[in-house]
Amino acid sequence: MTELKLAIKKHVPEKIWFSLIRIYNFTKLRALYDLYQIKKAPKKHEKALQIVRKKEKVKVKVAFFLIHESVWKYDVLFDLMLLHPRFEPQIFVCPAVNFGMENMLFEMDKSYDAFKKKGYEIIKTYDKVTGEYLDIKNTFSPEIIFFTNPYEGLQDYRYYIKQFSDTLTCYVPYAIMTTNYDAFYDLNFHNLVWKIFSETPIHQKIAFKKQRNKGKNNVVTGYPGFDKLLINKMPNNSIWKNKNAKLKKVIWAPHHSMNELNKVSNFLEYFDVFLDLANTYKNKLQIAFKPHPLLRIKLENDLNWGKEKTDIYYEKWMNLENGQFENSDYGDLFLTSDALIHDCGSFMAEYLITGKPSLFMVRNESVMKEWSEFGEKVVSVHYQSRNKEQLIDFIDNVVLNENDWMKEKRLDFVQDNLIQKNKLTASQNIMNYLETQIFN
Repeated sequence: MTELKLAIKKHVPEKIWFSLIRIYNFTKLRALYDLYQIKKAPKKHEKALQIVRKKEKVKVKVAFFLIHESVWKYDVLFDLMLLHPRFEPQIFVCPAVNFGMENMLFEMDKSYDAFKKKGYEIIKTYDKVTGEYLDIKNTFSPEIIFFTNPYEGLQDYRYYIKQFSDTLTCYVPYAIMTTNYDAFYDLNFHNLVWKIFSETPIHQKIAFKKQRNKGKNNVVTGYPGFDKLLINKMPNNSIWKNKNAKLKKVIWAPHHSMNELNKVSNFLEYFDVFLDLANTYKNKLQIAFKPHPLLRIKLENDLNWGKEKTDIYYEKWMNLENGQFENSDYGDLFLTSDALIHDCGSFMAEYLITGKPSLFMVRNESVMKEWSEFGEKVVSVHYQSRNKEQLIDFIDNVVLNENDWMKEKRLDFVQDNLIQKNKLTASQNIMNYLETQIFN
C-alpha cells in the first residue's frame, strides 16, 4: 500500500495530492482504516503463531530491527537466543530517515560499526553504493520481529510494522516511560504489534486504559534495559578518560526537547555552566557529557547554533582533561560512575538500578505536572534542582561529601518496583514467554 501511494504521488500535482490527503483525513477514512487493521491484527497473529508452532525441529527465525545504538535494549535477550537450540536470531540495521540521507548513513554506519566491534553478526538494510534496500521478507523470512522504535516516519517504511502484519511482531519500549503521553502507549504501532513486553504492572495498567485494543497484547516481563546493569559484575572502568582515581565521576545527560513538548531540556540554559563546573572542580570531578542522540542534529539545525558552533562545543568536551563526550553504549559508564545529572525521562529509572544518586534538573514546573503514576514515584526518589545553586549543592554535598541521604529510599524503590518478583531478568522472562507460546 505504501509503495502504491508513493507511485501515485509521483504522477499527481502536489496541490491535488495534499487536497486528497485532507479529504482522506477529514472524512475519517484513515481512522476507520486504522481501526479495521487493529481489529484484524489478533487473528493474523494467531494464524502466524499456528504456522510457527507446526515447524517442529526447525529453527524459528527472529529479526531484530536496530535503528539507533543508544536505544538498543536487547543484548541479553539476543545472547539467550543465540544459545537456544530452536531460535535463529539476526540483527538488521534499519535506516533512520527523519533527518535526511546524511544523518541516515551516519547512524547506520555508527550502529553497524559498534555492533561489529562487540562481535555481533549484523546486516545493513541499505546499500549506499547501489542505493538498494534489503528485502528482509525474501532474504531472511523472519517469523518473529523485535522492533526498537514505534514511530512511523522515523524509520524507512520498508521496515515498519505495517509491512509485517502477518508476522509475530514484538516490542520492548526504548525507555521506561514516566509520562502518560498517548504517543508512548496508543500509536497504531502499539495496537498492531503482537506483544508488548512491559516494564511494570503500572505501565500495563496505563496500557489497559489508553490502547484502543485495551492493552490485550501487553505482557509484564520487567525491563530488559536493566539486565546488563544487573548481571555485569565487572564493569570496564577504563571508559573514563582521566585515570585519576581520586576524581568523582559524574554523568551529565541533557535531553533534546529544548523547544517542543514540555521543553524539558535544560541544555540551552546550562551548556556553559557545565563547562565552567568541569574547570572549577578539575581537581575533584570528571564529567561525561552524555547528551540524547537527537540533541546534536537539533543544534546543527538551530538558527542560533548551526553545525560549526555545535561541532566546537562537542569538541570542547572531547578535549577536556577531566571531561569527555559519550554517544554509545552506556552500561559500563553507568556502573562505574558516582552520580547522574539529567533531565531525560528515559534515564530516570534505568540509572537507579546502579544504586547511585541521581539529580533531576527541573527546567519549568509544567514538567512536574506531566508524570504518570510511575513517573511520580521515580522522581520522588531523585534529588531535584531548579537553579544553579541547587545543582552545585548536589555536587558538593551528595557527590563529593557523599551525604547521600536518599539512598535507602532509592534502594527500596528499586526492589519494590523495578526488580521482578521471580528474580529472573526481563530477558529471561521474555524467553520463557516465547517458549511457552511457541514450543509448549
